[in-house]
Amino acid sequence: MQELGWTVGRNLQIDYRWGTGDAGLNRRNAAELVALAPDVILATGTPTLEPLLQVTRTMPIVFVQAIDPVGAGVIESLARPGGNATGFTTSDPGTSGKWLELLKEIAPNVKRVAVLRDTATTGGIGQWAAIQAMVPSFGVELRPVGLSDSAEIERGLATFARDSNGGLIVTLSGPSIVHRRQIIELAARYRLPAVYGQRFFVTEGGLISYGHDAIDPYRRAVSAKLRLAAPAPKAKDSTNMVPAWGQSSAEPVNALTSALTPARRFPVVMPVLKDQEPMCDRLVMCTPAMKPTHAVTARPGMRWANSPSVPA
Repeated sequence: MQELGWTVGRNLQIDYRWGTGDAGLNRRNAAELVALAPDVILATGTPTLEPLLQVTRTMPIVFVQAIDPVGAGVIESLARPGGNATGFTTSDPGTSGKWLELLKEIAPNVKRVAVLRDTATTGGIGQWAAIQAMVPSFGVELRPVGLSDSAEIERGLATFARDSNGGLIVTLSGPSIVHRRQIIELAARYRLPAVYGQRFFVTEGGLISYGHDAIDPYRRAVSAKLRLAAPAPKAKDSTNMVPAWGQSSAEPVNALTSALTPARRFPVVMPVLKDQEPMCDRLVMCTPAMKPTHAVTARPGMRWANSPSVPA
């Protein structure tokens, strides 16, 4: 934002709220931030976006790291989000199938796979379905394990690990981030080769991850926020909120956008922990230059029973 001429304390104020996976706290944070009457809100993750949309249907919201925003009902479609929210989605559910493929590559003898998933979200349901679709190709048995609390994770993985030839997939979700240290420790304790959907699991001791670019969505979200908050010609159609980066300069933008004053206050809502990293798949309204990128991160020299060494 400094590169774009915005400096905290001079012409910019940023208000932060942090959550811990607590739905009640997310609702309180949403109410507090909307009451501040900011120019635009940045929301991280569907669990923080949903309560914001319950509080306001007019204030511009740019989101990142939202899993399946269409399925969750927070936008109408990827091509035309509608309403007052637009931004980035973290994952095409089909990408989840790559986790099973990667697990079989690093641990060919795996026959049983525990999948840690959040059953309370559409994203968790979609990721599970994508992994299930890959089962015929690899001949493994899937075992879902819930993420509602530490006890459920401990109990589920302990039971799963009683039999041999097991592996672990940790899907993208707020609870998996909240409990990530416990999950990493349990995978090591039970010697379960594990694939994660986010890089910081590996930097904190996990085996390997497959995911999308972690930082770029936030940079692009800043640009989106500034565009939404900048003055613009009055729109002909105010029924849908169309982000400015999805149009040519000759086209009108939404009336909601044109009514805003230059941005001075940007609340930021983060769903879980301050040290988490965002992941991204694509823009809801993308430019031709925006391409999804994937990265595999592995701990150098890691070797599991009956599995090849993970390359550096």
